[in-house]
Amino acid sequence: MRPELLAPAGSPEALRAAAEGGAGAVYLGWGAFNARRGAQNFSQEEFAQAVAWCHIRGVRVFLTLNILLSDRELPEALETARTASRLGVDAVLVQDWGLFDLLRRTLPDLPLHASTQMSVFTSGGACEIASDGCERVVLARECSKEETAAICASCPAQVEAFVHGALCMCYSGQCAMSALIGGRSGNRGRCAQPCRLPYGVNEAAGNQRPLSLKDSCLADHLGEMAEMGVACLKIEGRMKSPGYVSAVTGVYARLLEEGRKPTAQEREVLERAFSRSGFTDAYWRGKKGPEMLGFRGENAEAAPAAGSPRREEGRVPVRFTCRVEAGTPCLLTAEDPEGRAVTVSGPVPEAARNRALTPEDLAARLGKTGGTPYRCERVDAYADPGLSLSAAAVNALRREALEALSAARSQPPKRREHFPPPPLPELDRSQEEPLFTVSVITAAQLTGGVLDLRPARVYLPLELLADVPSLPETEAEYCAILPRVWRDRDEDLLRRWLDKARTLGVTGLLLGNLGHFPLVRGGGWRLYGDYGLNVFNSRSLAYLREKGLESACLSFELRFSQIRDMKKILPAEAIVYGRLPLMITENCLIQNSAGCRCDRPNFLNDRTGAAFPLLPAFGHRTEVQNSRPLYLADRPDWRQLGLCYARLRFTTESPEDCARLCRAYQEGAPAAGEFTRGLYQRGVE
Repeated sequence: MRPELLAPAGSPEALRAAAEGGAGAVYLGWGAFNARRGAQNFSQEEFAQAVAWCHIRGVRVFLTLNILLSDRELPEALETARTASRLGVDAVLVQDWGLFDLLRRTLPDLPLHASTQMSVFTSGGACEIASDGCERVVLARECSKEETAAICASCPAQVEAFVHGALCMCYSGQCAMSALIGGRSGNRGRCAQPCRLPYGVNEAAGNQRPLSLKDSCLADHLGEMAEMGVACLKIEGRMKSPGYVSAVTGVYARLLEEGRKPTAQEREVLERAFSRSGFTDAYWRGKKGPEMLGFRGENAEAAPAAGSPRREEGRVPVRFTCRVEAGTPCLLTAEDPEGRAVTVSGPVPEAARNRALTPEDLAARLGKTGGTPYRCERVDAYADPGLSLSAAAVNALRREALEALSAARSQPPKRREHFPPPPLPELDRSQEEPLFTVSVITAAQLTGGVLDLRPARVYLPLELLADVPSLPETEAEYCAILPRVWRDRDEDLLRRWLDKARTLGVTGLLLGNLGHFPLVRGGGWRLYGDYGLNVFNSRSLAYLREKGLESACLSFELRFSQIRDMKKILPAEAIVYGRLPLMITENCLIQNSAGCRCDRPNFLNDRTGAAFPLLPAFGHRTEVQNSRPLYLADRPDWRQLGLCYARLRFTTESPEDCARLCRAYQEGAPAAGEFTRGLYQRGVE
């Protein structure tokens, strides 16, 4: 079955360009809650008109509500979805667990799509969100052909994959670089794209752009994607011009219809529309490396759209059945491919004075649907002998029938609504004073000075636990941090490491991705949520509690006031010390720059001289840390938020530094050296 082609519609003009280019569906933003809040987007009136206009033409419409939402924002976001559902939107894309949970409970007939911001890249993750009610899963852009095929084969939900457009260096939904550097959160639709700026890896920033990837282009692989069962092919670009949308959509629509690869001319059309030093398909081929890097000059302008965009007329096939009989009004029925049928009546035919109307004449006149969204597929015409019906009457009959059919096609479906939303559970797991937890990345950091803090939990990477013979005795609970990014092929290894961790006395697991749940469920572990789950509101805590978590680390993009007001349905944890993670990347930034030297300290340097430590992550990936550590020991605020746990996150610190900082937090010592207060006061856009 041919995949659906999904095109971006950042404006009404881009929407028309997408439909005329051959898109089967468009995705667009309406209201304040979508991941491209800088796009023109749509007013409510424009949105209503867009849904009706698209449905008449057989184009589906998806609403993007794919950002993290605070408790105060959830009611408005829910009302946005409710209005969109009543207007007939075909699906809603969601990132936030709380909104997802609300939508499936209050609007059970509204299809939900898991945004790529949910960071789904394993079969387990895809099946997990499908079992919770998602109709479609948008995979991470980093997934290869083999990984995508495996997910398609195992997941009951539809699978959507990006085929063209910008690539972020960081996994979508896991990037805090724009938020922490400039207060503009990618998880809130305000990314300032600091990844496109010059940096140096282990050297001063020059003209290199080690975080800027070329745009993806999978035009050569559409046949493979269709064969493995990818249901939808997505073009990125809600910030792009209508000309870009028209050109790119037109090329991909032709390739899908004709089942072929692009010609040299079509490749040129794509590149002229927009590119960053060309295109890449490396992730799809299971590759990575510096050849993926590319950027666009500051003064570069997109070329005018090339190619021949389609006319929007004649898109929907229609069948006519017409009867012209003596003594009765003529009747015309128009039927669309989905089986909707409308019937209109016209004048009573007169006796022919000259040439009588024949069924062939009638069919020829009815078949002239030019200038409409319809094309005549077939006409079944019957005319009694010796009758006459003017051409104007036949044209009026056809026009009225198509208008009635358009009204039927644009009629919103009837959907159930369960309002008001169910209340949150009557639980309060807040505490007057949080207990400390500690995370380390090396065994050497786990000193007696750290354990003297008497932490409630000690978090260690699962891969570290695989190599240590034993752990120090302590009253703290030992917990394994599961890799934030992995693949299906890694899961046997991870299970072996989990078995080893159990022999060391590890009883808890820190989960940072939806795919962790099916990986560890039923193993007798105590399960805790990490920051990678992006918990931003009380409803998300309720959702994760139902999934078996005993506590959850809140997003460090929240303000203290938002944390304080959150209903603590689960025991809540917050990071109160450490270098906050800015990115996790599929590419090894160190390998890309100067060959693998991950056993030594490595840094990403920006133009201001700030140095961001680069830490190796599971699977030869890279985690970029903030240049300055978060320090709150001398601030009483975090002790008064109802938190159960306060985490000290040690990464680049020496064993001595770890012990010193533990004492500082016990004593409330003032800050020294370079540090940041994070986003807890200023928040994010």
